[in-house]
Amino acid sequence: MVVIAGLFGLLIGSFLNVVVWRLPRSESLSHPGSHCPVCNHPIRPYDNIPVVSWLVLRGRCRDCGARISARYPLVEAATGLLFGLTAWWVGLSVLLPFALWFMAACIALFLIDLEVKRLPNTLTLSTYLVALAGFTLTAAVEDSWSALVRALIGGLALALVYALLAALFPRGMGWGDAKLALSLGSAMSWVGWGPLIVGGFGAFVLGAVFGVAAIVAGRAGRKSALPFGPFMIVAALLAIGWGQWIADWYTDSLI
Repeated sequence: MVVIAGLFGLLIGSFLNVVVWRLPRSESLSHPGSHCPVCNHPIRPYDNIPVVSWLVLRGRCRDCGARISARYPLVEAATGLLFGLTAWWVGLSVLLPFALWFMAACIALFLIDLEVKRLPNTLTLSTYLVALAGFTLTAAVEDSWSALVRALIGGLALALVYALLAALFPRGMGWGDAKLALSLGSAMSWVGWGPLIVGGFGAFVLGAVFGVAAIVAGRAGRKSALPFGPFMIVAALLAIGWGQWIADWYTDSLI
């Protein structure tokens, strides 16, 4: 199951490269087909095999020789790896396809926010609806209604925090972050209150550490605007996996 999910992730990673480029530009995700941005020649099916084609072509277009960014195979490989880890963590259950959607959306939103400093509503809000559908179906099948209630409350609570920050500090926080917090908060709360607290606080820690490091390295100034979505996503994914352990360790250290 993990291997199948990983191979499926490679294919989805190839599609995510299209999503990351076209969605912020309001372009169709299906038309035209994949093509070289330099010579506009359509990419042949055998040149569109995730990771493998890029290696065979040595990172260049077959027709014009233009260089193909290494980001494409890296996104494909990362998506395959994360899909495999998601399948291993969630297991064979009704929640798995919803969890894979959530992971794919996180990857796309991470890259889009990093590139254009914007989180598209079509992706943040649809991911929240898909997450709620997955949690509701799982609650009905596994009789885990308390987890569903916790996910609803946690998602709304985290979104409210970000909405207040966006209203009070619009230069440092955007409304897209608040919409993203709906799905991230719900996913973390589904696991437990501990992951929600760890992930919610961890995003600000990661942002602060990266900001200081960028200033020290001369890559940013004190007033430089940094996209916050990637920090939210990384902190949430880490919290979903290890947040409860971190919360328990911290609580025990206080006793």
